[in-house]
Order: sequence, then C-alpha cells, then structure tokens
Amino acid sequence: MSMINFELYKVFYWAAKTGSLTQAAKSLYITQPSVSHAIKQLEDSLGLSLFIRNSKGVALTPEGAILYSYIEQSHILITQAEKKMAELKNLDNGELRIGGSDSLFKHYLLPFIEIFHQQYPGIRLHLIHGTTPEVISYLKEGLVDLGVVRMPITDPQLEVRQGLQLQDCFIAGSRYAELNQKVLSIEELLQYPIILFSRSSRARMAITDLFQGYGYELKPEFEVGSVGLLIEFARKGLGISFVTREFVSKELEEGSLFEIKLDVQLPPAQVGMMTMRYMPLTTAASKFIELTRRA
Repeated sequence: MSMINFELYKVFYWAAKTGSLTQAAKSLYITQPSVSHAIKQLEDSLGLSLFIRNSKGVALTPEGAILYSYIEQSHILITQAEKKMAELKNLDNGELRIGGSDSLFKHYLLPFIEIFHQQYPGIRLHLIHGTTPEVISYLKEGLVDLGVVRMPITDPQLEVRQGLQLQDCFIAGSRYAELNQKVLSIEELLQYPIILFSRSSRARMAITDLFQGYGYELKPEFEVGSVGLLIEFARKGLGISFVTREFVSKELEEGSLFEIKLDVQLPPAQVGMMTMRYMPLTTAASKFIELTRRA
C-alpha cells in the first residue's frame, strides 16, 4: 500500500466512523472539500461506491461496510503498534528473551537479571535453556534477543561481546579421598570413571580437544545433561566429574567435594554475550548488555 493510499484509507476510516464528512474533517484537521476529494479518489481507484449521502451525513454502502471492517482492524493495529513502540522506548512494557544454560543463568546472569528487573519491572524476562549450538539456532531463528555462551564462537552472522572468565576443573567426592592433594597425570586420571556433560556442550568439546592434543581419548563412564547432575554424581562417588570451578565453589568450600589436581594446566574459558551482527537490538536488550558491561 502506497503512502497516498494510506492517507485515503485514513480519510475513509474517519468518515465511516463518524458518519459525517464534517466530523471526519475535524478529526483529521483538514477541510471538508479535502475529505470529499479523498473519498472520490478512493472510490475511483477501487471502482466502487463506498458511501451514500443521507440527511444525517453519509452511510456506508455494502461494499463500503466490507472495506471498513478491514480498515478498522488496521487502524486498531496501528494504534496499538504506536502505543507499544512508546512503551518499548520507555521500557514500561515489553519482553527480553535470553538463551543460555541453567548454570550460566544462575552463576553469571542472576545478579544482572535482579538489577534489570528492579530498574525495569515492566519488562518480562524469558530465560530459554539450551546448549551453545541450540542457543545459536534460537538466535538465528529470532526466538531469543541475545545468548550467553561459552566462547570461542566463530560465525560471521554473530557478534560476541566478551564477559566473564571461568576455570574448568575435575572434582570428586569422599569415595576418592585418596586422590585429594595428589597431582595426577592425564593417564592416571583416565584410570577412573569420568563423568562429562553432553557431547554438544562447549565445555565437553573443549576438554575432549585438549586431551586429544595430549594424545588421549576421553571416554566418559557417564554423560549427563546438567551441571547439577555432574555435581551430584561426583558427590555420590560414581566417578570424577568435569565442571566449571565457579559453579561448584560452595561444595568445594564446604568440603563435600574436592578438586583433582593435574600435572597439565586446564585453560580458562570465556563467557560471551552473543547477538545477531546485522540485526538492531531491542531497547531492552541494549539496556541489559549495557548493564553487564558496567559490572
């Protein structure tokens, strides 16, 4: 629909709504002849009569009534859209959808989420769980506004802002107390049952690649779907779990678990905030990213 047609339909809407060309002119802040001319243009363009003049003003023809049923819906939607845009601009309303893992939500984003909610209580927050590959898909499909993932991420469609640095480690419970304070080689470590996160996780990929670099194949005894299960399996003595140290700090401090020390250094991991490179951010997403940068 061209802009000139849009203006004609707007005149038509107010004439139909008020039943008066004079009232339509007042609503639109134009002259009555301008209203008459616009309606004539629209009727000529459609090849249909839209109004019948009567003693009270104008009434819709059957064709005009059908057209009005559509134009009225459009007017309502446009009015709602303008209201929504104003609310979004002022962050009085709207939503923010963030993709990531439960552990990153809990151990990294939670303080920012709390502050953001206090500052903008009208914004509904949706936290959508997923592995890094899943979050990337959510972002590209428009299901989330931003994602929080472990780096590195190499994708020309994505822009990743570096955030928190994490450190991975191996942990065990009391069943393997004899290993506490010992320094193990990779070969010695692999004599014990290993518990890893699912194959699609970035942490799993990183440790697999690291061990392959040293010439070892990592074959886990158990594969689990959450950090919570990694911690619980280790606590129960089912094996040695590979986790992010920051996610298990409470258990390490209280002594229910201990860290297995290796004779090789495990490299630190980076957490990044990921968005689509060429897509404009919503005001809410921009404010949230700004909040994390100030930390």
